[in-house]
Amino acid sequence: QVQLVEFGGGLVQAGGSLRLSCAASGRTFSSYAMGWFRQAPGKERDFVAAINWSGGSMHYADSVKGRFTISRNNAENTMYLQMNSLKPEDTAVYYCAARPSSNWFVERGDEYDYWGQGTQVTVSS
Repeated sequence: QVQLVEFGGGLVQAGGSLRLSCAASGRTFSSYAMGWFRQAPGKERDFVAAINWSGGSMHYADSVKGRFTISRNNAENTMYLQMNSLKPEDTAVYYCAARPSSNWFVERGDEYDYWGQGTQVTVSS
């Protein structure tokens, strides 16, 4: 089992940058595939990015490709989401998620077993 806590949300102007962190408890973090999701008010939760256990493979939603970068540091039990060139439509609560599987190329939220509490990202125009 793993517990997840997100950090780093906040208010930023359009065109700015933020880096989100997801800190994981437990000794088996490196065995989990990880993902980032987001949910804007009144909308469904959307996939943002996923990363495999080693950090060597990543996958992004088209809406963030080229602007966001997912990474992880297994020695520190932490995953990151670097967000650049932010747009007002990126405003949402961002969640990190984990699934204990080698199958990391997963966009469906219901296939992740563990979730953080979320962190708010607000991009002003």
